[in-house]
Amino acid sequence: MSDNVSREEGVKHIAEIIKDIRFALLTTVNENGHLHARPMTTQQTEFDGDVWFIGSKDSGSVADIKQAPQVNVSYADTGKNTYLSVTGKAVLVDDRAKLEELWSDGYKAYFEGGIDDPSIQLIKIESQGAEYWESGRTRNLLQMAAAAVTGKTSNDHGTNETVKL
Repeated sequence: MSDNVSREEGVKHIAEIIKDIRFALLTTVNENGHLHARPMTTQQTEFDGDVWFIGSKDSGSVADIKQAPQVNVSYADTGKNTYLSVTGKAVLVDDRAKLEELWSDGYKAYFEGGIDDPSIQLIKIESQGAEYWESGRTRNLLQMAAAAVTGKTSNDHGTNETVKL
């Protein structure tokens, strides 16, 4: 972790980064040791060090998690030039109260039985660390314009922090 960023500050900043990002990529390791990334819907809950997803018990991601729980969750906000990578351990959870907290009617498109569908699987990512990059669109455009005119590149590519969670 950076000496400048405490865990509490890191969690708060990560929460700010992901709050408006609708989708994340959940990367798992399959039985052959190959990485596989799948889009998942970001839940509308405050990030506290854990990331939650609603998946299907018969999905490839759940099968992968059962045999290799180490995962990565990646977020990108290209409009803000902000990127986040979270590493952690995935845990398969059966918790009706948590499901009710996370559920939205949009999931009816994926689960025929609605919130009572027996194939629903909660996936909790217990974050172990994160790294984020922020540069801002305006800064990048100015740097590109300056480089085109002067031929000189910039070493100021924005903020990059690593947070141990």
